[in-house]
Amino acid sequence: MKWTLLFAAIALVTVGALERSRGAAGVPRFEPDPSWPKPLPNNWMLGSIGGIFVDSHDHIWVANRPRSLQKNDRYAALNPPEGDCCVPAPPVLEYDMAGNLVQSWGGPGQGYEWPDTEHGIFVDSKENVWIAGNGGKDTQILKFTKTGKFLLQIGHHGKTAGSGDTENLNRPAGIAVYAKTNEVFVADGYGNRRVIVFDADTGAYKRHWGAYGKPPDDKASNARTFEGPGPAQFNTPHGIRISNDDLVYLGDRRNNRIQVFRPDGTFVKEGYVERKTIGEEGTTFDITFSPDKQQQFLYVPDGVNKKVQIVNRQTLEVVGWFGGHGGRGPAEFYHIHSISSDSKGNIYLGESFGQRILRWSYKGM
Repeated sequence: MKWTLLFAAIALVTVGALERSRGAAGVPRFEPDPSWPKPLPNNWMLGSIGGIFVDSHDHIWVANRPRSLQKNDRYAALNPPEGDCCVPAPPVLEYDMAGNLVQSWGGPGQGYEWPDTEHGIFVDSKENVWIAGNGGKDTQILKFTKTGKFLLQIGHHGKTAGSGDTENLNRPAGIAVYAKTNEVFVADGYGNRRVIVFDADTGAYKRHWGAYGKPPDDKASNARTFEGPGPAQFNTPHGIRISNDDLVYLGDRRNNRIQVFRPDGTFVKEGYVERKTIGEEGTTFDITFSPDKQQQFLYVPDGVNKKVQIVNRQTLEVVGWFGGHGGRGPAEFYHIHSISSDSKGNIYLGESFGQRILRWSYKGM
């Protein structure tokens, strides 16, 4: 009887989720997969999720924040232990598509400055793993091999001279590596107001730009606008991705917009996502592409409205969404923050406050 009720409950959740996967004909549909991922070993518990990324092998990489767990969630890690549960999971976790943990590593070590608050993760075409951080003194990004061997640090912890600084960052949010030029693009957005580009091997500075491809101005107003011409400066550039046709997509989070550039910083176009949303955090938290060759759709986690917005990549118009209900259930979002997609079209999400990683399975058009 109990199993019958459980399966009935799951069926209702699934139907409800599909009902909330809204859009016109020809728009992707998704439903939540409450069985993903599998439980962690070693009595580990996830903290806040700072980033999520799917690599070329369809492995899912997670930037976990072990220091975000409250005392009552890490009793077993105290000395002496004060309870059976739990131990903070390591900062970097790699899962396979089935939800099995493949490996884990990360944290402070010799030769580099680990961020105070993990934020953003990217695996490049050479299978190197990049980590950013948005703690108050996190002004650097790090590069490791896929097994956690340190390779490169760009920037120096606790040092910044603002959006004109060509050596240091200021609480960087998102990272994307462009294989064609071997450059790393950084959404340098919590403290600065720019995209900045470095050589991915040497860390040498290449260029940077602000909104509309113009120089960033840290003294300009952060006032948000909800109609008319867009703000002249970024306001928390957060998620960044580069498309198959060599365009840089930047989620200008608190301005509720996406701006598109060529890799040299030339502005191409912009589009808004729920522009009239006045919630302080904005709507364009991150960006990922649909897996078709044309990358027809962008998927944008909208943490304020508890939705993943489905955006036509060519027009930058919202054509659908899924989610739309707040909570901690399988079909609900608490605070979705980061997103990535696999080669089958499935969507993976990280919640920065909800302490969950989620998969929504692709169910056709």
